[in-house]
Amino acid sequence: MSVSIFEFGRAYQTWQVLTNAAREGARVAVLPGADAAAVTARVNQYMTDGALTNVAAATVALDAKQTVDIGGGATAAASKVTITYPFDFIVLNPVAQLVVKGSTAGSSFPMVVTAKMRNEDQ
Repeated sequence: MSVSIFEFGRAYQTWQVLTNAAREGARVAVLPGADAAAVTARVNQYMTDGALTNVAAATVALDAKQTVDIGGGATAAASKVTITYPFDFIVLNPVAQLVVKGSTAGSSFPMVVTAKMRNEDQ
C-alpha cells in the first residue's frame, strides 16, 4: 500500500514539474521573435532542474497560431506549448508486467500537459 502512495506521489510531482515547464515554455513562446528552439531549450532546462530523468524522451510542440478569448467576443493571437513525457512507475510497472504478461501493462504512459498564453506583440 505505501509503495503505491509513493509511486502516485511521484507521478503527481512529475505532472507538476511538466505543467510548470509548459508554462515556462509558453512564456518564452509569446515573446516577439521567439522560435521553437528557444521554447524547447527552456522547457528542457526546467524539466532538468525539476529532476526529471527522462528529458531526452520528452517531446515539446509549439503552436504559435492559436487564439485566446479576451472578452467581449474578441480574440487575440496566442501560442500553445504541449509537452509529452513518458512516465514510468519504478515499482508498479515491473509488478504489472509480472501479473499481465504479453500486454502493455507496466509500460510507460504519456503524460501530456499544455499551456497557452497570449502573444505579447499583439
